[in-house]
Amino acid sequence: MPDAIAQFAKAKYLNLETFRKTGVGVRTPVWFAQDAGAPSRADFSPDGGSVFYIYSTPDAGKVKRIRNNARARIAPCNIRGNLRGAWVDARARICTGPEAAHGQHLLRRKYGWMKIAGDFFSRLRGRTQVVIAIHMD
Repeated sequence: MPDAIAQFAKAKYLNLETFRKTGVGVRTPVWFAQDAGAPSRADFSPDGGSVFYIYSTPDAGKVKRIRNNARARIAPCNIRGNLRGAWVDARARICTGPEAAHGQHLLRRKYGWMKIAGDFFSRLRGRTQVVIAIHMD
């Protein structure tokens, strides 16, 4: 598993594949931030491993698919979704409360002013965000 995690170290995007009820996968390149399983964050990662956080609007297709099926796959990619590494099986879930705030903090820390500006304009348009945690299998 260390090699699977290491391939994301310098990546700006990950390709998230979520699955429809029919079993068909849908791939989406997204920003992500990694929480490497620091002891203080053990309450967010039951297996003590690495957790990746992404965000989206609550009505996005990927959010609906995750609510129906936690199965996912992830791989590092570029902004267009072209793979830069190997697929890794994962589980995804919607975060709430302190974990969602922690995920947003990690994303702001990684993407800086781009994330802050995006959040500002989202709030102006009245759009909310959900945070999704991704655990590698």
